Amino acid sequence: MLNWIVIGIGDITTRRVIPAIEAEARSRLYGVVTRDPAKAAGLDTQVWTTLDEALADPAAQVVYVATPVFLHAPQTILCLTAGKHVLCEKPMAMNEAEARTMLRAAEESGKLLGVAYYRRAYPKVQRARQLLEASTIGKPVLAELTCHGWFDGQGNRSWLVDPAKAGGGPLHDIASHRIDVLNYLFGRPVRATGYLSNVVHKYPVEDNATIMIDYERGLRGIVDVRWHSKVSRDECRIRGTDGEMELTPLNGPELVYPAGRESLPPHANLHYPIIENFVDAVLGKTPMLASGASSIWTDWITEQVLRHKSQHR
Repeated sequence: MLNWIVIGIGDITTRRVIPAIEAEARSRLYGVVTRDPAKAAGLDTQVWTTLDEALADPAAQVVYVATPVFLHAPQTILCLTAGKHVLCEKPMAMNEAEARTMLRAAEESGKLLGVAYYRRAYPKVQRARQLLEASTIGKPVLAELTCHGWFDGQGNRSWLVDPAKAGGGPLHDIASHRIDVLNYLFGRPVRATGYLSNVVHKYPVEDNATIMIDYERGLRGIVDVRWHSKVSRDECRIRGTDGEMELTPLNGPELVYPAGRESLPPHANLHYPIIENFVDAVLGKTPMLASGASSIWTDWITEQVLRHKSQHR
């Protein structure tokens, strides 16, 4: 039985992460770390107000880091140094340099570092990868993903528009998942650039971003994310020399390709498969779906975009 600590009690942890840990037969929610113990009132577990207190407990083995992005690197490094395995929320860090310090800490500690890019575990994403490897659409040449919605920067996630806490706007938040899907499907990126702007909202981070990525095998990926659209979009399509593959909506079950159509719904708790996979990896049964070493390429792309971006406010 693996004893988990969860750092941060918010919407994602209460709706998905903690239920996933509690549902995983080889896992136990051993404790939570929160500055506000009242947030943990409904949980039957230990509560610490500081991470140092929690890490001092030798019975704790695995930590889920679910705090704002600016805390990911320092908290992950503390946990790894204390001899705990870590599964960290996305994006991995504020920037590539921080992400690399996390990788070094994992290597030096001998503990596992994973990132919660749970879309890698979607059955239809797994199936799409198989179909791409089988050349179902010929040579893949273009992938387009969009995620559009409305976020005015208010409410309990207002920290997302504070660049000191989030690193950036939709580029760091919703684009990171889509970029990671491209990396998972197509391997190592070789170039990336992008455009950021504020078209509607004038908060300190961008309200939209368009990212272009070239991959080693010739595919070009385009990711467009927006927080100023009152029309929600969650599109994903891949075009090849012999046809195309449609995964729209990315979070839905449908997968359409030249030879067929399949319905492959994700798990009812989107975080459960990545928790289960991480437990398998800790127990030595299978590799991590989203290791720190593979996930860092999303941070690399974000860094390239910010380095070469064209920005208008």
